[in-house]
Amino acid sequence: MKYFDELKRTMEWAAKKPEVVFMGQAVGVPGTFMFNTLKEVSENQRVELPVSESFQMQMTVGAAFSGYTPISIFPRLNFLMLAMGDLCNIVDKLPDIYGAKPPKMIIRSAVGPDAPVHPGHQHIGDFTDAYRKIFNNIEVVRLDEPKDIFPAYEEALSPDNQKSYLMIEVGNYYGSK
Repeated sequence: MKYFDELKRTMEWAAKKPEVVFMGQAVGVPGTFMFNTLKEVSENQRVELPVSESFQMQMTVGAAFSGYTPISIFPRLNFLMLAMGDLCNIVDKLPDIYGAKPPKMIIRSAVGPDAPVHPGHQHIGDFTDAYRKIFNNIEVVRLDEPKDIFPAYEEALSPDNQKSYLMIEVGNYYGSK
């Protein structure tokens, strides 16, 4: 199966879970390469948000604490950095500070594609290793192969799993793998 097709299939599978809600930038309207992976997901499960990364992360945390399992989409790792205060100091540190379980959520982000047109260096950063070093309680999964996509989401969305995940896609793979 191709990379894009596997992402699309996995998002459609995840959408069958009533607690899953997709939120973020270009989940309700076209605008990023990730949008087409959600085209078959019901509009009732997609919450389009403005480009305000910290607000989006706070809303994601609120949804998780309210019983939803949000899949929050930040199309570029570069801009996920704008939500790091909330992600690092709240979500990741809850178990360390309070002994509490972190809210169950999936952050979906990507190393932006640099072809066919280079979008600028602020869109193509790969901070996978840095995120792995920062987080103690959030699983960081880089999705390099199509065969790894569904199992990663299957584990993350397992009813027995109460972890938060950062799933990192590679935009260049959408058309090449």
